[in-house]
Amino acid sequence: MRNRLKVLRAEHGWTQQDLGDRLGVSRQAVNALETEKHDPSLDLAYRIAAVFGRPVEDIFDNPHA
Repeated sequence: MRNRLKVLRAEHGWTQQDLGDRLGVSRQAVNALETEKHDPSLDLAYRIAAVFGRPVEDIFDNPHA
């Protein structure tokens, strides 16, 4: 699923480890999301949105739209 994670993370000056720590996931999990090798669970997508203070739709593209 296409996403803006890398851009948003960079805007906040966070490393992949920093974001992973905030989300309770590993740096490798953040990397897999950023490189679109893994899609987040619904729960994780909402946690990501909360960390960045944005709606899910601002971070992830709906592949069915």
